Amino acid sequence: MLLDRRSFLIAAGAFPLLAQQAGFPWPSGKRGALSFTFDDARVSQIDLGIPLLNRLGMKATFYVSPRGFRQRVDGWKEAIAAGHEIGHHTDSHPCTVNYRFSRDNALEDYTLERMEADIAKATAEIVDTLGVRPVSFAYPCGQTFVGVGANQRSYVPLIAKHFRSGRGYLNESANDPERCDLSYLMGTHCDGFSGDELLGLVDAAMKENRWLVFAGHDFGDPARQTTSMKAIEAVWEYARNPANGVWVDTVATVSEFLVNARSR
Repeated sequence: MLLDRRSFLIAAGAFPLLAQQAGFPWPSGKRGALSFTFDDARVSQIDLGIPLLNRLGMKATFYVSPRGFRQRVDGWKEAIAAGHEIGHHTDSHPCTVNYRFSRDNALEDYTLERMEADIAKATAEIVDTLGVRPVSFAYPCGQTFVGVGANQRSYVPLIAKHFRSGRGYLNESANDPERCDLSYLMGTHCDGFSGDELLGLVDAAMKENRWLVFAGHDFGDPARQTTSMKAIEAVWEYARNPANGVWVDTVATVSEFLVNARSR
């Protein structure tokens, strides 16, 4: 169940100082990192989102499924050429049986083998159609299991096998750059929030030198699954000020930096 707005902001905005990483060496002396990500390859991402991001000069990660990107293949090829990242969001978008839309494609009915086949099918089509091989993955509905009861299994290890990173959804924290599991990154939803509300989350994450990964869907006026375009502009105006120390980049770029930093 989604948290109400007040409860969410209290939980996510505070980001309790449990493992503050004051000395983490972000590039160019930045305080922390920020990535905007969007799911499903929705039409508004091509019609509204990409033009906005290109005008601002901001790169984002788009987790796509074939049934979504097939609607605007040329638009997604242009997004890639502009420097945006194409991530992976499965072929059939399976979620829990408790959601009506996924009742006939429920994770409870999946095995690890079936999930791997679904992922492989989408990867092949992304490579064949868009000409890129995704290194980032987003768990549909933020859910990471297959099966039920004693037979339930996590498919996080499967994502670790095939991708550099996997992003969750509806989480309540930014990511600890030294210790976060790249195969299950915390994804903080940004749909329906004002610029001031998103800025509060960004500022809190930067104070702890963390990586905040926003997760949205459509672009437009703020709504349940729509990220406010004005809010994105407000965050970008804040982030582009060098005094605020915010590194904005794609999930692929930030995760690669963390992999290299941890290996040193």
